[in-house]
Amino acid sequence: MKVVVAGGSGALGRRIVRDLLSRGDDVVVLTRSPRSGSPGRQVVWDGVNVGEWAAELDGAAVVNLAGEIVDRRPTPANIALLRRSRVEPTRALAGAAARVENAPPVWVQMSTLAIYGDGGEEVIAEGHPVADGPPQMAGVARPWEEAAAGARAGRQVVLRTAVVFDPGTPALNRLVSLTRWGLGGRVGSGRQWVSWLHIDDLLAIVRLALDDPALSGVVHATSPRPVRNAELMATLRQVLRRPPAPPTPAPLVRAGSVLLRTDPALGLTGRRCVPRRLLEAGFAFKYPDLPQALRASLPPPHR
Repeated sequence: MKVVVAGGSGALGRRIVRDLLSRGDDVVVLTRSPRSGSPGRQVVWDGVNVGEWAAELDGAAVVNLAGEIVDRRPTPANIALLRRSRVEPTRALAGAAARVENAPPVWVQMSTLAIYGDGGEEVIAEGHPVADGPPQMAGVARPWEEAAAGARAGRQVVLRTAVVFDPGTPALNRLVSLTRWGLGGRVGSGRQWVSWLHIDDLLAIVRLALDDPALSGVVHATSPRPVRNAELMATLRQVLRRPPAPPTPAPLVRAGSVLLRTDPALGLTGRRCVPRRLLEAGFAFKYPDLPQALRASLPPPHR
């Protein structure tokens, strides 16, 4: 299978590209800045305009995860950057798909469970209404998905994805660093739900989305067992062999986020999402439980 990947230069993108290459796929990475040694065949695009690169989409599957990382201060300028960095490449891909002779047989559109905002105690499966905010969450994810809606393809799968545990990625690095610094206690109330997923399961879900002709529409890419923040932090301390740590009150989280240049809502809000459609399809998670997923996500000295 030929697969064109937009956003294949980021941490998760590189993992997806390598995984597809390992099974023999012909993988094309659309990139603004080709890098020596990067996996896949690199093709230059600007992420905005339809150009010569569009010919690569002729009859090829598409995986679109283009976008800037979300771990930044939620200023108006940063929120606009997050939105623009997702919407513009998606519109360019849709424009290219409309022009080629043979439509992509499948379009895998990455999205985020943050589209549901702060979900409180409600169990959220596919079909749940999306939220109106916060602007850096639903306000980014909704236009991202809307830009892909109606793109010319045999079928489209929208993967609303949880926090992915993968060595070296920003989300996991942040949690590990805070825990090693003695700040591994619950965040805020600790009752907010965390939907999470191990990288191996994400890769398997992407393969399923590409290969299963019966799969289309919104799919939750998340473990079947979300946990509260307090349980996440306690498990991480246990895996890292760190002692109990005091909680971090919400005001301190907000103040510290300024120094860390991050978004306090990433720690203070949560969603109790479940992968109903994957379970109905018989998908077998390799890491359904948090302790095993964390141990498998950390380098050997920290396990």
